[in-house]
Amino acid sequence: MDLRTGLSFWRAADPPITDEFSPLAGDVACEVAVVGGGITGALVGYALTKAGVRAVLVDKRELGTGSTAASTGLLLYEIDVPLVELIGKVGEQAAVHAYRRGLRAIDEFEQLAGELREPCGFSRRPSLYFASSPADVDAVHREYLCRREHGFNVELLDATALRDRSSIAAGAAIYSLDDAQVDPYRLTARLLHRAHEMGLQVFPKTHVQKVRHREHKESVTLETHSGRITAGAVVLAGGYESVDWVPNELSQLHSTYVVTSEPLSSFEGWPDRCLIWETARPYFYARQTEDGRAMIGGEDTPVAEDHQDPALLATKVMRLQARFHQLFPRLEFEPAYAWAGTFADTQDGLAYIGTPPGRDREYFALGYGGNGITYGLIAARLITDLVLGRPNEDAAVFRFGR
Repeated sequence: MDLRTGLSFWRAADPPITDEFSPLAGDVACEVAVVGGGITGALVGYALTKAGVRAVLVDKRELGTGSTAASTGLLLYEIDVPLVELIGKVGEQAAVHAYRRGLRAIDEFEQLAGELREPCGFSRRPSLYFASSPADVDAVHREYLCRREHGFNVELLDATALRDRSSIAAGAAIYSLDDAQVDPYRLTARLLHRAHEMGLQVFPKTHVQKVRHREHKESVTLETHSGRITAGAVVLAGGYESVDWVPNELSQLHSTYVVTSEPLSSFEGWPDRCLIWETARPYFYARQTEDGRAMIGGEDTPVAEDHQDPALLATKVMRLQARFHQLFPRLEFEPAYAWAGTFADTQDGLAYIGTPPGRDREYFALGYGGNGITYGLIAARLITDLVLGRPNEDAAVFRFGR
């Protein structure tokens, strides 16, 4: 699957990951094989290796060059489905757990960034979630009350308070202090290099063509064009390409669009360098980069291959710019990098993490939706516990067959 088009800011700004890694050449054995060398696979490989599990990681591309390179690196504990709606879909206990787990995951990212010793673009950022239209103001109020009821640290801004802080004209907004952002490509590089130092074997440009379960033996064999990997279990962390391995009804594929500006001279009207997103679906979202650029995205379409159309990408870039100027009329946005990619979402907005029915020794880390990086960390911790036979309260929330 062609996961992205255009030149992403991360691929232009960061050095390639693969300097010290080579494709598989021959047969290897391990306890766990990880398929996927993007941010999720890197998080899983790091967590397994840190826990003392002998692991091998493979990717058919160069590492981190699939969906990870197309990510905008927002770390939100809030998922694409508001908490009020999620409670209606999965029940109060599971919904609140999912939101609280996302909040804890951001704390864990901060700890992880310290472990890696080299910067990965992680920084704490507040977020601003605003009503896209007057019709959405009541929904923002309900969401605020729901989150407050369950102990989340949020502030409700009315139209006046919002205009006092920003140039955004909206009837209401929720301001949260507990989110963050990261450079997803650099984080993937740091994780893989550190895990490799601890013993993780990493093989880019190694295409797994088939996974075979060996009868009467507690192992699986991954067949590639250049050798076989024998493992006690396999983790499939191929992101949106994992639709080839799981039932199609789990998710719906879409295309999304992103453009990054040249460095801005100021961010007048953009408070506290916050992450910005809105109630509309699909939603506009924005963040700032370390070197003072605006990165904006959205304009999603319901067709996975739409991102391959250069003319459509150009149209979406213009629409994103126009939306930016509506929100920040005093800022000049000169496009520098534009790209688009495939993404997937689920009906309830939650990831699928664990083992599907009848798929023993196959663990999936499917972090669909706008929280793919946060879900990747949750998956890394959960799958490590499942492999080691340890209990984990996240298993019931993100299970298959829910």
